[in-house]
Amino acid sequence: MEAFTAVGHRIPKLDAVEKATGRARYIQDIKLPGMLYGKILYSKYPHARIVHIDTAKARRLPGVKAVLTGDRIPKIRFGFYKDNVPLKTGKVRSRRDEVVAVAATDPDIAQEALDLIEVHYEALPAVFDPEEAMQEDAPLVHEEHKTNVLKLPWKLHYGDVEEARKRARHVVKERFRVTWVTHCCLGTSGVIAEFDQSNNLTVYRNTQIPSLAQKDFMDALRAMGLGDRRVRIIKPYIGGAFGSKLDTYAFEYIAILLAYETRRPVCILFDRKEEFFATSTRQPAIIDIAQGCDAEGRLLFRDVSMILDNGAYTSWGATTPSVMMMPISSLYRVPNVRYHARCVYTNNTWSQAMRGYGNPQATFAIESSMDMLAEEAGIDPVEFRLINVNQPGEVTPQGFRITTCGLRECIEEVKRRLDWDGPKGLGEGVGIASLIHVGGGARVYKSDGCGTLLKMDDYGRVEVFTGATDMGQGADTVIAQVVAEELGLRVEDVRVIHQDTDVCPWDVGAHASRTTFVACNSALGAARRIKERLLDLASRELAESPEALILRDREVRSRRDPEKRMEIGKLLRKAHFRLKGQMLMADYFYDPANENLDREFKGNLSMTYTFGAHGVRVKVDEETGKVRILKYVAAHDVGRAINPMLLEGQVYGGALMGVGYTLTEQLIVDKGEVMNPNFRDYKVPTAKDAVAVETAIIETVDRDGPYGAKGIGEPGCVPTAPAIANAVYDATGVRIRELPLTLERVLMAIREKGAPNPVTPQPEGR
Repeated sequence: MEAFTAVGHRIPKLDAVEKATGRARYIQDIKLPGMLYGKILYSKYPHARIVHIDTAKARRLPGVKAVLTGDRIPKIRFGFYKDNVPLKTGKVRSRRDEVVAVAATDPDIAQEALDLIEVHYEALPAVFDPEEAMQEDAPLVHEEHKTNVLKLPWKLHYGDVEEARKRARHVVKERFRVTWVTHCCLGTSGVIAEFDQSNNLTVYRNTQIPSLAQKDFMDALRAMGLGDRRVRIIKPYIGGAFGSKLDTYAFEYIAILLAYETRRPVCILFDRKEEFFATSTRQPAIIDIAQGCDAEGRLLFRDVSMILDNGAYTSWGATTPSVMMMPISSLYRVPNVRYHARCVYTNNTWSQAMRGYGNPQATFAIESSMDMLAEEAGIDPVEFRLINVNQPGEVTPQGFRITTCGLRECIEEVKRRLDWDGPKGLGEGVGIASLIHVGGGARVYKSDGCGTLLKMDDYGRVEVFTGATDMGQGADTVIAQVVAEELGLRVEDVRVIHQDTDVCPWDVGAHASRTTFVACNSALGAARRIKERLLDLASRELAESPEALILRDREVRSRRDPEKRMEIGKLLRKAHFRLKGQMLMADYFYDPANENLDREFKGNLSMTYTFGAHGVRVKVDEETGKVRILKYVAAHDVGRAINPMLLEGQVYGGALMGVGYTLTEQLIVDKGEVMNPNFRDYKVPTAKDAVAVETAIIETVDRDGPYGAKGIGEPGCVPTAPAIANAVYDATGVRIRELPLTLERVLMAIREKGAPNPVTPQPEGR
């Protein structure tokens, strides 16, 4: 087989120069003629009845063009339970509830108008702890539900857990806790809404789901009494997303309502404080887990129950238990599995998707427990994992069909590079953790597909119109590489367009690490249709059968006769400039043959699954509790690396995000109020805190992936926390069961274990 010319090469991201030179236009850079600026007044209470709103002074302020309250807008409902509205009436249920919105000619005037608005509240009892919220006498967040426990049946049973528990030689049981963290995108959220004279709507939004947002906004227009109007989504450059832009938020509907009210474009841009408290977080969870194995170390059962803080409204966060099932049921070979999760309304902020989508929370508990069980059984943690490693061709308890699986190779590579059995200095420890994640799409909706339109010009250049969303991860570049490879072109000959729903086809959105697998398969399908026509045209010109021709380096060549060749551009011009000429265009919609989970939450959710293992060597200062990472190794089964450089970048970013999740990051929420809504007090790792991540790419070449590739966007952050926690235990003998592993928490655990008093003795006489 000939070497690839585009696939597998370390090609810089196509928009890198645009971004580096400041030419890239983000939502903050867009200015429309006559544009107004919207601002939102949020609730002062986590739970209260709205008694009266006085907006008279705000309406009289020069420059104010609209003031909206909940009783003056149509009934637009959104969220998974349709339990949220753009502006609240009757009562507020959280500190981030939107109460009043204004539009003005200047952002400062809009803010001044908010300051003039008077809202009178009657405070109501609130509940902030999900376990307390489950009690019969707890205040109800939504009275109509008559309970704070969501009626979502997150249950998975396979085998006989109780019988397996009786047969187990070794059993461990523990409770773990994870807390709120947020995405920390450099680019904050924003939206611009504009109506034309026919009430067709254009929305500029840095969204991960342009096609789904289009449908949501069409539904909103119907609720506004506008019927079936056109909705166009224009997606500017996205300055980070990580799941934070996977939903439609109240502020987007508010911008639409203000634009309709004023008949002018309305822009709402979040400042940093709003980005912290008014967008959604990773969901907190209380995780009880028990696992058992036989005398030889073979896993016999896994029993997990969870309580998740749903917050005041139901967004994507309430569906994370469906992804948590994946590692619980299918990481390692576990013959008996039981899982039950409850999502509980509280008066806290509510959660949504964040990189890993529930997998980091579940894997922290699973892989910490795996180390505990290995110790109980007297087996080395690496060997314990290898005993139970997933195998190609198996079907997991949840019905996942494992095609390719490089988990064994990943674990062994981490062990080798980390020098697992080598000497350790004072206070040093090593830890490892594995992962499984969807790598071939994830059928959350009825369609998991992506469309592509492909057009070639007379010079052999290609424009690819894709439904896929590039949010900085490199989707545009890998799509270009796949198309260039298939058509014998160079990557610079391919332009990928993904910003506008008026010209780009449908796609379900950037989530579930699906874009490389699904969008590239879609682009590949369109390219193959073009290729077939190219070879047919060339066969007539070169007097060769299509099978005897190849596309390579911008040429069509004969496999048998090197002298028979033609530039692809020349071939295209010959096809175009003739009687009944033609241009080459193709479309393709790729919808993978994966499955929606059934009522028992079983089914082959993804076409293939990504596996990996991370290992760390740490040094713990027992006098301060500081955890320093000395070495970090991340090994991933990627199928095939279409672009190793971008792939490594995804792993670097994921691992460092995982380090923050593990050691420092925590959104501090006190009685529903976010207390640290800024980068000074929210301790996201900086460049100074970054650790060198050593990547190991394990290629298994999956049969269903584009050129064998699997998805890799999310897995990089999944096993970080348990790997570090396991290394801290190896170094100190203390097991930290709650994230983050702050200096204070580690130091307290060391002291409780009975470590020597860290106070240094003073010399006599001082």
